[in-house]
Amino acid sequence: MDEIAYVTEEGLKKLKEELEHLTTVERPAISSQIADARDKGDLSENAEYAAAKEAQGLLEIKITRLINTLSKVRIIDESKINLSTVQILTRIKIRNKKNGEMMEYTLVSETEADLKAGKLSVGTPIARGLLGKKVGDTVKIQVPSGTIPFEIVEISK
Repeated sequence: MDEIAYVTEEGLKKLKEELEHLTTVERPAISSQIADARDKGDLSENAEYAAAKEAQGLLEIKITRLINTLSKVRIIDESKINLSTVQILTRIKIRNKKNGEMMEYTLVSETEADLKAGKLSVGTPIARGLLGKKVGDTVKIQVPSGTIPFEIVEISK
């Protein structure tokens, strides 16, 4: 069964813009590259043609995946988020109890994740370990460097 993809209005807009760009800009550009390469003669020994056809295949896979994701999208009503526990679209402050380091993240869907912007996918081990927990809870989460205890310091929007 396909999993529902929860997104914000902003996330849905970005997905639609990406699909629009891929189908109206990237697809015609690759078709043009294929036509140019085809005009150069023997296709069996034409590296440009082979590369363009491979790029076309990869692009079509990307478009298909994006269409599939969009078909499963459900928009999250941010006004109904309960701040008593950690859940998608909550902003959390956590403290690494081993080294005292404070971290702040907003938990978002897989499609909206951007670690540089502080947007952590709900599918990550840290987020999965925090979901449903409350301020003051300590959660032990397995990360590549070992098990780390995190304390939930704050939950907000």
